Amino acid sequence: MNSNDKMLYVPTIGDLDITNVDNVINALEENGVRRPIDSLGWRDKYPYHPLTTFSMAHSADTLFVDFFVRCNYLRAVNYKPNTPVYEDSCVGLCLQLSKDSKSYISLMINCIGTLSGKIHSTDGTTEVIPEERLSAITCYASCGNRPFRELEGLFTWNILAEIPFKFLGIKSPEFPIEMKGNFFKCTSGTSQPHFLSWMPIDSPSPNFELPDYFGKITLE
Repeated sequence: MNSNDKMLYVPTIGDLDITNVDNVINALEENGVRRPIDSLGWRDKYPYHPLTTFSMAHSADTLFVDFFVRCNYLRAVNYKPNTPVYEDSCVGLCLQLSKDSKSYISLMINCIGTLSGKIHSTDGTTEVIPEERLSAITCYASCGNRPFRELEGLFTWNILAEIPFKFLGIKSPEFPIEMKGNFFKCTSGTSQPHFLSWMPIDSPSPNFELPDYFGKITLE
């Protein structure tokens, strides 16, 4: 891996009309930072490698992340928050506000925008993020929002997530902001289960929630 790929510098794109999804996606395409999600930490057992990228930028009060995926199977059975969306065609991220933070957040989003979230403490305990708090995050899914069973074919889809800084616990942002994290693509319930990450992970079985393998992220 190129050393530059271990550092993620996330630019500002100013204030956007976030009700205009195409406007946000175009701004991320033109001015955001893009990285592949292509590390196969468990290649021997799960060799399938769908094309996946994420693009990021931020405004004064919001973090924008757009995931793009091309895959052979598509599944979205879970439609209620905090259900096992990792079984579906799913993307996600982990964010830790600083190396000294005693907790970090993990979010998983399936291809119809269903969210699952947890707060992880460094002592190993986890807490499910209540649905009312998750509702602060807005997800736009190109697949729509109706659930469906597995489909076979060639699919391209994207998820745009708008994450307010207040949701992350940043009440009065002062840039640059240093944090750590990882981004991933997974599914355990399709005919081609797979587990890919932005930063490489060395663990016996698929597990994205490991701070020791988080990359450094700077919001400029």
